[in-house]
Amino acid sequence: MFVKRTDLALEARELWQESAERTTRLMGVKATKRKLEGYPVTRVDILDHRGEEALGKPQGSYFTIDLSAFWQRKTDFFERAVRAVGTELKALLPPEGSALVVGLGNAAMTPDAVGPLALDSVLITRHLISAMPRQFAGFRPVSAFRAGVLGTTGVESAEAVRGLVAEVKPDMVLAIDALASRRRGRVCATVQLSDTGIIPGSGVGNHREALNRETLGVPVFALGIPTVVDAATLAADLLEESGVERVDEERLRDHGTFMVTTRDIDQQVRDLSKVVGYGINWALQDLEIEEINALLS
Repeated sequence: MFVKRTDLALEARELWQESAERTTRLMGVKATKRKLEGYPVTRVDILDHRGEEALGKPQGSYFTIDLSAFWQRKTDFFERAVRAVGTELKALLPPEGSALVVGLGNAAMTPDAVGPLALDSVLITRHLISAMPRQFAGFRPVSAFRAGVLGTTGVESAEAVRGLVAEVKPDMVLAIDALASRRRGRVCATVQLSDTGIIPGSGVGNHREALNRETLGVPVFALGIPTVVDAATLAADLLEESGVERVDEERLRDHGTFMVTTRDIDQQVRDLSKVVGYGINWALQDLEIEEINALLS
């Protein structure tokens, strides 16, 4: 059976509602909407095993921030996006404790470079607090790690992160990765936050070992930006939007190994990765955006 691919809980809920023309209430799932800094935010809470089975995602909270208006570049668009991401992330995180920020993905492949690029904008403070405790007393300890990919390191991301967690002993892990969407309009226009951890490579069908509380022993929070759409999923949506009532799912399944991205992916990934990095700083440190700029310059 052909299944439309997505990493977004918001879209998994949409797909459930679309399947078999379901009109009944989705048990075990709660969804709410609001606006934050001018950007729409959808929260999907998977409450129990019924929600897990329906959406195919672990129990927990998922926040989808719609940054479509970001590309209109209106007044304070970057600052507002950072505050939106940072505010939602701060509400998820423990109020204190050290953090290890992990950038997942392949820095040499632009659609997969969200994690490594975001780390360029994260304030690294663990070593500074150790060396100058008085000057950096107001900062939370933050360390960072670019996990790389199995094909270039020979090491599973989960293996590397697990070893680092055992050595550094952070109170939490923040994992950043590129995701897959089922809608082309959400590519490089969305940020998803969750408190459930992450499975590297799942968006492109290359499932690796999960990074979550069970595998690492500490809470794991995930931040992701959809940068690709599965070609078969995109084709199915385009056909349905064109009024085609019956789609040949067997033929679509043969094209499920192709991924599609945007023409401006280089600039879009750089800009949104910076938003994620700054959002992490906003959530972890008591700093204004101007202060973050000064410390990163």
